[in-house]
Amino acid sequence: MTDSSSAAGGNGATEAPAQVQFNILGQYLRDLSFENPNAPASLTLDAQPKIDIGVDVQARRANEDRFEVELKVRATAVGATDAKAVFVVELSYCGLFLIRNVPEEALQPFCLIECPRLLFPFARRIVADATRDGGFPPLLLDPIDFVALYRQQIERAQAAAAQQAQLSPQQ
Repeated sequence: MTDSSSAAGGNGATEAPAQVQFNILGQYLRDLSFENPNAPASLTLDAQPKIDIGVDVQARRANEDRFEVELKVRATAVGATDAKAVFVVELSYCGLFLIRNVPEEALQPFCLIECPRLLFPFARRIVADATRDGGFPPLLLDPIDFVALYRQQIERAQAAAAQQAQLSPQQ
């Protein structure tokens, strides 16, 4: 029989790694804008408008274990024939998250992938309601691949850093 107490600090138990703790402390609408600049003419279009959708995610550390994640959605519709603005929706939807026991190097992807994945259904509903209330069929956003969005953000940041390095004078 072997003595396992010496390897585990004398009590015979090994210390388990701390379990990840992840909670939504709150979610809120920071900003919502709906514009229908050419009403009432925009409500009688003959053709389906061209809709352009942009999504951005930002995360900020509020304190040691609390993070604010902001999901921004902008949808712009223009007429298919005359290119006049039909409607513009801009939404900033946020969540305050408690995140503990996640390694520091994993915090950024965690905040920019997992947190907006939880916020998205609520933001989608707000956009659909705003367009419907503006006199149009509800704009139902397709699901977003937040992993791909995160990778694009990393690539843009790396490209910007490389460009900045090329522009900086050699010392």
